[in-house]
Amino acid sequence: MHTHFSIQAYDAAKAFIQTRISHQSVTRQPTVGLVLGSGLSSLAESIQDAIHIPYAEIPHFPASTVEGHAGQLVVGQLAGVTVCAMQGRFHFYEGYTPQQITFPVRVMARLGIQTLILTNAAGGLNHSFRAGDLMLIEDHLNLVGMAGNHPLYGPNLAEFGPRFPSMTRTYDLGLARLLLETAAELEIPVQRGVYVMVSGPSFETPAEVRFLRNGGADAVGMSTAPEAIVAHHAGMRVLGISSITNVAVDSVESDADASHAEVLETGQQIVPRLTRLLIGLLGKLAG
Repeated sequence: MHTHFSIQAYDAAKAFIQTRISHQSVTRQPTVGLVLGSGLSSLAESIQDAIHIPYAEIPHFPASTVEGHAGQLVVGQLAGVTVCAMQGRFHFYEGYTPQQITFPVRVMARLGIQTLILTNAAGGLNHSFRAGDLMLIEDHLNLVGMAGNHPLYGPNLAEFGPRFPSMTRTYDLGLARLLLETAAELEIPVQRGVYVMVSGPSFETPAEVRFLRNGGADAVGMSTAPEAIVAHHAGMRVLGISSITNVAVDSVESDADASHAEVLETGQQIVPRLTRLLIGLLGKLAG
């Protein structure tokens, strides 16, 4: 299950976005990319002087089909930084290939964006995590990619990076330190841990929850790893933040159950804190 795009396809999308941006002179070239996960799209409402570009209008872009994903790029100012925010992302479980999922990230790289901030909604595996927590992603397990559905599968485009990129430090240590410093100043608690990507769309069985926890994961979700890999491959600095929207159920005898409605509801409760944190972080990047 793979799709291969030429460099010309990425540049066609880049040219379209640049044309839309140039029509609004107050907006400068974006330097930071944001990917907003389930329940977090309202973060884009904080962007000022915003240009909204529906995915359906951009050449080669997939369409977002999941509730809680608005399906548009929002380009504008946030804390003195020009950002390009994906208000909704694409997922493997929607039927998209890893190459389609990561197409927008490579377009951001062609636009000259050097920093990518990834957010997602995730289930808490770590026993100390609670719904409503924020987690800095320090590393990930890409089970979908390890099973053969890797975003860098197929011909390598040297314009982005090498054939065999190292993933030792996929998530930028400098950005991580800056985020933790910002969180401490704002008195916003932030957990730290390993994110594991599964394909979905079903939530995990209790046996799978125990397996993933024993494998070293602290949070589980259905996104993020492909975008992080492709961004790192292209030389972008990557920061990942998980919103723990539910605690993963590890016993068949539990009365608890996971649902997308809970993910969206808890995501909305997290948005004010995450917005303050991101605005604080971007302010430091601008300075």
